[in-house]
Amino acid sequence: MKNNFLSVEEYIQVFPHEIQHELEKIRKIILENAPNCIESISYGMPAYKLNKKPLVYFAAYPKHIGFYATPSGHEAFEKELSHYKQGKGSVQFPINQSIPYDLIKRMVQFRVKENESK
Repeated sequence: MKNNFLSVEEYIQVFPHEIQHELEKIRKIILENAPNCIESISYGMPAYKLNKKPLVYFAAYPKHIGFYATPSGHEAFEKELSHYKQGKGSVQFPINQSIPYDLIKRMVQFRVKENESK
């Protein structure tokens, strides 16, 4: 898959329509809850910074959508994320299950507060 995207729109457009819809919802949650963030592509995926510091990232894969809220963002929601596959600072939301948009929203809000307090 191409990984030299110039914009988040370009990134999202390479996926099937139903995945595009999920990615657009996640993007909207981030932009609504972090209105001063800077949107870009980093590491080949949509990336968001606030106050020049990483906020969150997301990416689509064949079987899941990865969401990256840094280790602290995942530690704060450890219990709610416990039934998803995880790595340090990452979680995988299976495409064949409902995406937990409310949880993503709260994680973004947490990261905004954390980022603004530093």
